[in-house]
Amino acid sequence: MNAGQSLVAKRLEGKVALITGGASGIGESTARLFVKHGAKVLIADIQDELGHSLCKELGTPDFISYIHCDVTCETDVQNAVDLAVSEYGKLDIMFNNAGIPGDLEIRAITSDIENFKRVLDVNVFGAFLGAKHAARVMIPAKKGCILFTASVASLVCLGISHAYTTSKHAVVGMTKSLSVELGEYGIRVNCISPHAVVTPLLQKTLGILDKRKGEEILSTTAVLKGTILEPEDVAQAALFLASDEAKYLSGVNLPVDGGYSLNNPTWKTGLQNCNENIQPS
Repeated sequence: MNAGQSLVAKRLEGKVALITGGASGIGESTARLFVKHGAKVLIADIQDELGHSLCKELGTPDFISYIHCDVTCETDVQNAVDLAVSEYGKLDIMFNNAGIPGDLEIRAITSDIENFKRVLDVNVFGAFLGAKHAARVMIPAKKGCILFTASVASLVCLGISHAYTTSKHAVVGMTKSLSVELGEYGIRVNCISPHAVVTPLLQKTLGILDKRKGEEILSTTAVLKGTILEPEDVAQAALFLASDEAKYLSGVNLPVDGGYSLNNPTWKTGLQNCNENIQPS
């Protein structure tokens, strides 16, 4: 392999990344991909057993490590950022990926207020704390990349819980606001809006034990046929946004949804029904 090929293969060589919710699902896939591309990674999560197991599998503490972190606790988030800097010397990438769907409540009048608050605490407040403390160490360095995991629910109404939908709209708004403020310091801020991915968390939420069954259910509503959205696909989007290839992208909400948010099935169905009912005279 020549030098040019090596450079392409290691798109995050020399960079340090902190990933919240990095012990499973999208976060785990991103941690694996970032390490593969030369980054030193700190996983922050509350799933201690999974986090330590992943670190043991992927390498030595020189390249990947774990810290227990509840993103709703500012001290935990501050400690995670400080550990990344003390262990690896800096922080280049902050991926605020931790999130919860909350209860599947679709009726406002029957929604549990404590559930609503909990979803916003994790998905919005937790993400903001990650950005706040990442900015604290990135501003003096005059560079950095802050990422968020949003959702296709920030782009189109899906008939899912108001708490989750609200939280993901807030994440997109926070992305745009921070990109303007932090751009002055050379810090890029972007978010990713994936369609539903059959992760262990989604399976638990929907009560689907069989991963393949979950994928079949999602594929029936997909716009892009013949393929399934997997955590690795979202990780690839994070890799691109975190790399120097995206050096002038900031304030972007990147859909990874196979065109789903562009589709209006109600309108299409209505037109089809209308055409079927119109008989030639």
